[in-house]
Amino acid sequence: MSKKVALGMSGGVDSSLCAHLLKEQGYDVTGVFLECWRAPGCRTDQDRKDALKIALKLDIPFQVLDFKQTYHDKVVKYFFKEYQAGRTPNPDVMCNKEIKFGLFYDWAMKNNFDYVATGHYAKTQNGQLLTPKDVWKDQTYFLYLLTEKQLKHILFPLANLTKKEVRIEAKKRGIHVASKPDSVGICFIGDIDVRKFLKEGLGEKPGEVIDTQSNVIGTHNGIWFYTIGQRHGFTLKSSTSIKQSDGLMIERTNLPPFYVISKDAKKNQLVVGSNTVAYQGNFLLSELHLINQSEKLPTKLLVRIRHTGEMMPAQLRNKDKNYLIKLQKPARGIATGQSAVFYQKINDNNFQCLGGGIIY
Repeated sequence: MSKKVALGMSGGVDSSLCAHLLKEQGYDVTGVFLECWRAPGCRTDQDRKDALKIALKLDIPFQVLDFKQTYHDKVVKYFFKEYQAGRTPNPDVMCNKEIKFGLFYDWAMKNNFDYVATGHYAKTQNGQLLTPKDVWKDQTYFLYLLTEKQLKHILFPLANLTKKEVRIEAKKRGIHVASKPDSVGICFIGDIDVRKFLKEGLGEKPGEVIDTQSNVIGTHNGIWFYTIGQRHGFTLKSSTSIKQSDGLMIERTNLPPFYVISKDAKKNQLVVGSNTVAYQGNFLLSELHLINQSEKLPTKLLVRIRHTGEMMPAQLRNKDKNYLIKLQKPARGIATGQSAVFYQKINDNNFQCLGGGIIY
């Protein structure tokens, strides 16, 4: 008897090719469209029609699951709450946890499916999460909260294909969305103006921009509009009076480029510093999650602080109830609220994603 697969179909080229590949491989496929967001300009209706057209062409069952309320409560509220608190959230990580491999995965298991499949660029092998062939599309960073148990019931049909190859294979099969542009932006919401989205949800709250010596050197429109490492968007005075360590006040003009290095939500202040100050060698991590609980996390590993970012050599040490990450070389843009994801090298072409945690 063929294994039953519930395939998350978005109406894009990736999941559409997955439907073809899985059927060609002999699986009993059901296409599932996850409806999570509806707003003016949203592509939900067209995406659902595109997904349905693929399902009809392949003669596979198709259904729509309405997750809009949970998505709003678990992902959108988290998004605004984190920015309001001065942190930088990761909605794609939360979306995968709560929706794709939360509600959808649970629904599939309860309905006696053997596997859940998605168009993610990632690889699973014996309950392990591995990086895919396409290093530029690698989405393992967003999947670090998966568990070994889940991975044994997950298929990533695009593991051994590059994006270019996906489009070529889609055209070979006459898939009508073969040239459809990729969805970018926030998971399920898509390509939106994040600044405008934040303004609609949180408004503006002007405050001070200060340097590392607490000198007020400019203004901002609301700390949620800025991320760690950002260089533009705030307003600096053309000249400012700065108090030196000896107590003397000097007038300083032609200020050098400044980068956001931290945010103080209580004081509504944006702290900026020079390029040198923006680099950090150590940071703390909370909410550590290991994909394979039976495996001991090595003290020396590779860490990413952003999607498809550089895998940086680092050491992991216990610190009180949390963890200290010591980078071999300092890095810029280490943002509280973002995820730090761990890897270890298997061979020249493969890395295993071990898990990760939240930077704070």
